[in-house]
Amino acid sequence: MAGTDPQSTASQSTASQSTATITPPPDGGGSAQASAGAEDGAGASSSYAAGARILTIGIASTGIFTFLYLALASHALDAASYSRISLCWSIMFVILSVIYRPIEQLLSRTIADRRARGLHGHSLRVPAIIQGSFALVFLIAALAMRNTIEQGIFDGSSALYWILVVGVMAYAASYFARGWLAGHERFALYGALVFLESTSRFLFALAVAVGIGSGQGVVGLGMAVAPFASLAVIPFAFTHVRRRIGSTHPSDSPAGAAVVSMDAAAEGPAHGQLEEIDTDLSMRHGAGFAVSVVGIMFAEQTLMNAGVLIVAAHSKAGAGLTTGLTGFVFNVLLIVRAPLQLFQAIQTSILPHLAGLEARESADEFHRAIRLTVLAIAGFAGAVSLGLLVIGPPVMTALLGDKGFHYARFGLAVVGLGMGFHLIAGTLNQAALARGRAPVAALAWLVAAAVFVVFVAEPTISNEVTRVEVGYFLAALVLSGMLWAVYRRGAAPGPRAAPGRGAAPGPVAD
Repeated sequence: MAGTDPQSTASQSTASQSTATITPPPDGGGSAQASAGAEDGAGASSSYAAGARILTIGIASTGIFTFLYLALASHALDAASYSRISLCWSIMFVILSVIYRPIEQLLSRTIADRRARGLHGHSLRVPAIIQGSFALVFLIAALAMRNTIEQGIFDGSSALYWILVVGVMAYAASYFARGWLAGHERFALYGALVFLESTSRFLFALAVAVGIGSGQGVVGLGMAVAPFASLAVIPFAFTHVRRRIGSTHPSDSPAGAAVVSMDAAAEGPAHGQLEEIDTDLSMRHGAGFAVSVVGIMFAEQTLMNAGVLIVAAHSKAGAGLTTGLTGFVFNVLLIVRAPLQLFQAIQTSILPHLAGLEARESADEFHRAIRLTVLAIAGFAGAVSLGLLVIGPPVMTALLGDKGFHYARFGLAVVGLGMGFHLIAGTLNQAALARGRAPVAALAWLVAAAVFVVFVAEPTISNEVTRVEVGYFLAALVLSGMLWAVYRRGAAPGPRAAPGRGAAPGPVAD
């Protein structure tokens, strides 16, 4: 989920106009690039639909294997061990989403926007620096707080501590690769990446379930190994790039364009100046945008994991871990996790698609993409909620085991409805980011997260599980309402042109 600052967008448009005044090389490279851009625009809708279908298959399978990993762990481990695994999972994915997904979305949004404008050259230096800085800060903090994490959170398990540290560090490369693949609409490889991640993790839980291994350490090891396995797709991505470089003009391929842009002086002083301006804007506005998305990711993970963490914290002397209540609350929220992974396919592919539509000022297609996605989510969430109301408790018990607590059918149905509002909010969030409204979207997410935390932390409802279920629904409802208001307001207003340059066309508002 990433977007660019409106000023950066305007500068890119201005750069396009200025570049157009430069005489194209004798080989007709300029005309070829313009023609390629027109062809890209004409085939955008069909390419998006095909890519989304491919990605949906991969991530739907990923969601299944992720659910199976947690279901097998729930069956194979005792209540206390599964609660610790649930806590490790929650903490790890809060961290991953906060420090890595913003860069994934920044890469996806920026690369897609530049490709739509015919500016194929892009530098990976700035996002790599931001990503590396986040990872380093995490490592320093984790090492400094080792005793607190190991003894206070994981009940003395050093294995889970190192699984958390190694897993978070390894995911830095995995999420960076996701952003690059999504921005270039390499959805088949993106789907393969997350599929390898989920299946490799699942095998560790399977090993414990069939008796090859035992204990929470083996199950948890899957979380640390998964990001390494996912990177097996990277050689295929580079093979594709080399093939394109060998068959097209260098500026027609992402890697070739990067090589061309590195030697800006060879194309004249004007081009060199534009590259310098673009690099400066990428550093300033890329970092600013990443901060906004950090807020969004933190808030989303709060909705998904704060209930588990608050229940664990409220339990006296770690009783939530020993009795299994923490793991039970985690299982209730699996209703949210599995569909979110499924719809990650749509949300991953819709961001570069919307970015391209916004860059080409295709307002009707933009609204149509949002409308169809929201309708699909509403139908899906309605069916899930109805199913949970009718057969939710026995199915949840059969799939996740009996941990000594009872699943309430109305509570499960409420979570199902909240999941629908959450998915709708995620789609509207992509629209906001594609239009350069990241700060406003971040504010909406943070307000909803605060509503959820206050509702669950205070004794609003006596039963802790019911409190989490109702609190999640209310927070998701508030969030989707605020983001709908942001969506109806349209795009961020276009900035003024830089001195000495022609006015850049701003995004189209509703």
